[in-house]
Amino acid sequence: MAGKLAYERYHWFHGQVVSGLYPNARSLSERFNISIKQAQRDIEFMRDRLDAPLVYDGARKGYAYERSGYELPPIWFTGDEFIGFCLALRLAAAIPDGSLKKSLRHFIEKFYSVRSFSDAPSIEEIDRLVSIKNIEYYRVKEDVFKSVLAGLLKKRPLKIIYHTPYKHERTERVIIPLHLLCYMGNWHMIAYCTLRNELRDFALSRIVSITIHEEMTLADIPGDLPPIKDYLRKNFGVISGGSQKEVTLKFSPEVSSWVCQQIWHDSQKVDFDKDGSLILSFPVSGFEEVIREILKYGSQVEVISPPQLRAMIKDEIKNMQKIYM
Repeated sequence: MAGKLAYERYHWFHGQVVSGLYPNARSLSERFNISIKQAQRDIEFMRDRLDAPLVYDGARKGYAYERSGYELPPIWFTGDEFIGFCLALRLAAAIPDGSLKKSLRHFIEKFYSVRSFSDAPSIEEIDRLVSIKNIEYYRVKEDVFKSVLAGLLKKRPLKIIYHTPYKHERTERVIIPLHLLCYMGNWHMIAYCTLRNELRDFALSRIVSITIHEEMTLADIPGDLPPIKDYLRKNFGVISGGSQKEVTLKFSPEVSSWVCQQIWHDSQKVDFDKDGSLILSFPVSGFEEVIREILKYGSQVEVISPPQLRAMIKDEIKNMQKIYM
């Protein structure tokens, strides 16, 4: 509440200055029933923290703006909203752009300077109490991320050199970025590719070089492309692909207590055996990604169905045995 009252004082003082009434610390203290010292601190706060171009006119015994056009920051927010901003700053660790993260911090600090909070922690305290660590993520060049983000937000086509590791080849593509996705530690750009004439997924870590391409516009995109949400649903996640199959896994009692806290799919089914084992069922369309997830649990998980997936896991275990024999 104290912060809100302070902002009301700033707003009133600003209005007096704009109206040419030359307010001062005394008029501010009388208007809001505060001390002269507090009123002077408010004026200094407006000048030093809110960048108000205040100058004192000795002849008129009050303040004016040395240049026209200044406006108070119009944004008002609560303590909880501020905490949300601070948490967003910490979670931004996944963004491969140091200058963007620095700008975000400056943005939040500027918000914080607009008002005081009696119950909200400082930015420094949030830094100390909350952190995020990424593992198994793919490194993205900062200039690549900046260019992709600019192309996406400004709707500008891009020319890229793209490296495909499993084919050991590089291709030149002209693309129109349509969506940016961070998936399991890897940044992906979903774009219309003129080389393939369809939506394609480009991993930012595989972009060798990138430049703006001025010869195309959004009007060059075919009108029959699938919706981005449908493309993401089909191509990302343990259920990626077309037709779905039901997978059933049995986790040992040793890991079931924390596996039951995980969400593998929105429509998953969870049951427990008498011995404490967990039975987890969910739909998939392809086995490649779910195999990697299953192997993480080693001997603590068994594939119950389908038989095809069970056989694939057995084959992978045999291949692993050959390495360690």
